[in-house]
Amino acid sequence: MAGTVRILIDDRPIEVPAGTLVVDAAKQAGIDIPVFCYHPKLEPAGMCRMCLVEVGTIQVDPNTRQPLRDEEGRPVVRWMPRLQTACTTRVVEGMVVRTNTLQVREAQRAVLEFLLTSHPLDCPICDKGGECPLQNLTMRYGPAESRFDYWDKMHQEKRVPLGDLIILDRERCILCGRCIRFQEEIADDPVLGFSDRGRGMEIITFSDPPFASYFSGNTTDICPVGALTTTDFRFRARPWEMTPIPSVCPHCPVGCNITLDVRISARKGGWDILRVMPRQHEEVNEIWICDKGRFVHHFATAEDRLRQPLARRNGELVPVSWEEALTRVAEAMRQAGSRAAGIVGDRLPNEDLYLFRRLFAEVLGSSWITMDPPITGAEWVARYGVGVGTDFGRMGPGSLIVVMAGDLEEEAPVWFLRVRGAVRRGARLIVAGGRPQKAERYADPILRYRYGTEALVLIGALRVLFEEDRIAPEARPRLDGVEALRKAVMGYSLDEIGRRSGVPREALQAFARAVAEARDVVFLFGREGVFDEEALVGLAADLLALTGHVGRAQNGLLPLWPHGNTQGALDFIGVQPLPEEVPFLYVVGADPLGDGRPMPRAGFLVVQDLFLTETARLADVVLPAQSWAERDGTFTSAERRVQRFYKAIPAQGEARADWEIFTALARRLGAGWLYLTPEAVMDEIARALPRYAGMDYEALAWTRPQWPPVGTSRDLYFGGTARPNTGGLGRVWPTEAELPQARWPLAWKAPTIPSEEAVLVVPVRRLYDEGTLIGRTPHLRNRMVPPAARAHPETAARLGLRDGQSVLLPVNGGGIPLRVELDAAVPAGVILAPASRIGRTGILEGLPVALRVEVGDGAVSA
Repeated sequence: MAGTVRILIDDRPIEVPAGTLVVDAAKQAGIDIPVFCYHPKLEPAGMCRMCLVEVGTIQVDPNTRQPLRDEEGRPVVRWMPRLQTACTTRVVEGMVVRTNTLQVREAQRAVLEFLLTSHPLDCPICDKGGECPLQNLTMRYGPAESRFDYWDKMHQEKRVPLGDLIILDRERCILCGRCIRFQEEIADDPVLGFSDRGRGMEIITFSDPPFASYFSGNTTDICPVGALTTTDFRFRARPWEMTPIPSVCPHCPVGCNITLDVRISARKGGWDILRVMPRQHEEVNEIWICDKGRFVHHFATAEDRLRQPLARRNGELVPVSWEEALTRVAEAMRQAGSRAAGIVGDRLPNEDLYLFRRLFAEVLGSSWITMDPPITGAEWVARYGVGVGTDFGRMGPGSLIVVMAGDLEEEAPVWFLRVRGAVRRGARLIVAGGRPQKAERYADPILRYRYGTEALVLIGALRVLFEEDRIAPEARPRLDGVEALRKAVMGYSLDEIGRRSGVPREALQAFARAVAEARDVVFLFGREGVFDEEALVGLAADLLALTGHVGRAQNGLLPLWPHGNTQGALDFIGVQPLPEEVPFLYVVGADPLGDGRPMPRAGFLVVQDLFLTETARLADVVLPAQSWAERDGTFTSAERRVQRFYKAIPAQGEARADWEIFTALARRLGAGWLYLTPEAVMDEIARALPRYAGMDYEALAWTRPQWPPVGTSRDLYFGGTARPNTGGLGRVWPTEAELPQARWPLAWKAPTIPSEEAVLVVPVRRLYDEGTLIGRTPHLRNRMVPPAARAHPETAARLGLRDGQSVLLPVNGGGIPLRVELDAAVPAGVILAPASRIGRTGILEGLPVALRVEVGDGAVSA
């Protein structure tokens, strides 16, 4: 095998890639070498000395180049005079390693005895008990008794907050440095470090606010002792008391695999999610999750969840039975018939979305349904999305990643980690946007354009491709519309594009050449500041198709969709205009009024949700739905990976799954639906929809062993306590470009560009923006970003705005009430507003109106 070496570990011949660390080579062969400071996702440190082994090399005759042998015919080994750390020693041809000799065992015992001299013996109350590498390795390799006097132990603080989310127990810390190295190497948030020296050395946080990172919870997973714990789980349960349920994070487009650890809670009196842990999926999230995915689960069992149906009587919403609620809804639907309309949110699982469409299209004969929020570009993702098998973990030299119109860390945090990892391995990153973001630390070049001109930047890059004849030869036979596109983009001057967009000719040329010359290109696009979404996505698709970067793995478009099943909502529902007025409106899993989006006036309004939202308060009937944790289902991530999640807790009160409610209504309207489980719905989807062909629950549950091994009782010390994947790896549906002999059509739409004098109101997404779900997580209360209109002081002065003032921003045909914040980092001529309050970028349609906000009831008056 090319690039491999042959070695011996404990007399077992092994062939591994050259340069593999001894500890990894042994693990791949099923041989355990204990570690504390080493982690297969981090750079070697060699700090704890737990992995000491004997290392030697087979002696070779310089004349014959054959191994020298002793009198008994065994190869002669030259052993190194001292034990070596297996976590820093890389294999070479002919290496011999011994992991279980008397000298090695004595060294392991000595290391453990030394660690225990300062470690508290509080295993019975330690949160790590039952899944503690120090505990496990002490039992396997440690001394039977200690020679150290217990009363000479050094005592330190037992509860040191490193921030709102993580607690440090200084007595338990063994100073392995895993947490510090994760923050520096993986997250690029160097906010932890060592302080002091000797036995007084400790972990401290340098940032303000403390432990300022979106990924802090991962340090608790890789901590080999109970030194780091999360504030929401600390002292709540023992590992063996909880039931781990495989699930999928619903919050962003990555589709991170997670495990919900559940148990009957003394705090709430019923089944509860006690903690969320990463579930290993090396192609999706590896073994990491962000802190939003880890902590924003409390909404599932929140006290203010809707737990029974409500109906309007005498102007008030009052509790009613399911029978009465469904009867009233079904009668209103029957009367409306084909004039009924529906709005469905992109957080619903695929099974529910499929039945929602069937309910309207087949039972009512109505085509008036749409998803919320409205998303553009799905047709180009279906055609030129990233190819099946795309994995940031396989990208390195020769790979290019482009991020445009989106903040990677804020909108898809784990993709940020994985893109950073690809850059560290040699991939190139280009970031194009209207304001600075963290990913720009690794970008070359950075394309800073004026908001609203992003389409011009792509037109400039396309013009360079045509000018320099950089169309990929392999792409030419499959492309349609090349000449029409050439004619259109050549009508734009690079100098004029540079003047209007702020991106100079040289940067546009560097951008185009980088795309054309790369072996692989993944193009991530968002919606921040995008004035013409249709033009942006179509032009990005053109750029990839012309250069041959579609139809295969590690190539294509990757959208920064808002939520965990936005792609599923686009697959099953899509975006259609609704009439301004309808006799019946069914809003499911969406809050258009609360999110600042228009919805039709309705003669009869039904809202189906988890909470009494602003839209629900106006409803004639409110139906309580189940959260994703209370039922089985599937989500489709932005890379089009369909993944299963499993029921973790019982339903709250009388809440029902959305698919159950749709089935009950369809039966009342005369349809013979007989769905008894979501699995039956998915079986039908797998038979009826070509994209989802063969994706039944059994197929989605398929899994395989992954590297590194994590979460098992033998490997807690090696890969941490992230969970192995027993719930399924999911399946990706292929794009049109991947089909044999498929044509690659090109798009052209003359983009709409705002005037240079216009003030743009730009929706911006932040990970901790205030919202319905995150608002039920008290542990993130201090980290949440209050909704505000952020503007440069010059822009504010031009509009007559003062810092802290409450104003009504006239935009997109409506008014958005927000508090003003002055920020010199905001580009001039722009107001940044939370995406939860404004659906799309718009032009300020008049001067803001100053408001007085009434604190008592939340009403706003002029």
